Amino acid sequence: MASTAVAWHTRHRFLLAFALLSLFMGISVGLAKVTTSLYAIHLGASGWWLGAIAAAQSVGILLTGLPMGHWVERFGPRRLFMAGSLAGGLLYALLPLVPSSGFLLAMTALTGVVMPTRFVSLQMIFMTMLHQIGTAHAGWQRAAHMSGMLLLGPLITAFVIQQVGHAGSYWIVALMFLLTIGLSQGVLRQPLPERVAPAHPAGLRAGLVNLLSHAEARRLAATEAGIQGLNMYHAFFIVVIAVQQLHISAMAAGSLVAIEGAAFIAALLCLGSWVQRLGARAMPAGAVLSAGACLLLSQATDHAGLAAASALLGLGLGVMEIQVIGRMAALGTRLGMGRMAGLNAIAGPGGALLGGAMGGALGPWLGLQTAFLVFVPLFLLHVLPRARHT
Repeated sequence: MASTAVAWHTRHRFLLAFALLSLFMGISVGLAKVTTSLYAIHLGASGWWLGAIAAAQSVGILLTGLPMGHWVERFGPRRLFMAGSLAGGLLYALLPLVPSSGFLLAMTALTGVVMPTRFVSLQMIFMTMLHQIGTAHAGWQRAAHMSGMLLLGPLITAFVIQQVGHAGSYWIVALMFLLTIGLSQGVLRQPLPERVAPAHPAGLRAGLVNLLSHAEARRLAATEAGIQGLNMYHAFFIVVIAVQQLHISAMAAGSLVAIEGAAFIAALLCLGSWVQRLGARAMPAGAVLSAGACLLLSQATDHAGLAAASALLGLGLGVMEIQVIGRMAALGTRLGMGRMAGLNAIAGPGGALLGGAMGGALGPWLGLQTAFLVFVPLFLLHVLPRARHT
């Protein structure tokens, strides 16, 4: 048994190093996100200011995520990752020096602008190496990053702020950004297989037009946006539904977010082999699970019902996410791994913004719980025989 474990570790050394790096980066991002929310409240921000600060980083990512894919192919992932880590560390170090909501908003937006230099670079490397480490592990990088960002980072934030204050928390984030420069060298120096399409010879604009004109690339981006949109809608509004409509305690309501997130991460880590065996049937299977979960969430009347539906939702979205990453990696061999990584980088945040906006728009009209039904037909499109041509 021990020799088997050693052999697995030897074969998957790159995968483990990549997952640990992604986990460390996820912790820094989670720590920064929660610190920003608490710091904004500490500064007295409310209403429009809170909403703008919450969305600022996503807007920054949307501005540079797609062209970053082209630049990563042109200049190399190592160079851009190191520059982005240095710039991000500097921004977080400067952020608490001016205690102003406007300054916080501007600096948060700037961190969003430089963030794609880091995760587009790593996503390009991961997708390029996926054919070697196996598509069964396609969800590991996302699972590791989300474990740090959604579980470990937020978990330690209150303790960190209690010990060193908001400024100290930001300086720890800055230090973590700088540390990733050294910690990432083993991954960034990995010799990539000669399977990456070169940067488009006609330049950035022509390369992006070529990417966005490809129907399969657009479908995958739309699916990724749908996954993250539903994830965001559940994460934000399930607590409101549980507390205000079903009169569940705040602690129990918060556990629903953790249940869905844990199920999503577990699916990314454990269901890759099953998804690989299912092949093209995996996407419809995940879509059916997700649509069924939305139906249950719209009808549940107690914590047990919401918890079961949340777990089912996490599993369904996890299955779909594995398939999306695998297909994007396969398509990247023709369209460019960097460009596919950039497309993935904007599809997720874009979907998350739409998911949040949908709750604000449809909630007062349909009711927040009933609005889960809107996602059912959208996800069932993946089940229709001709959905891929729609």
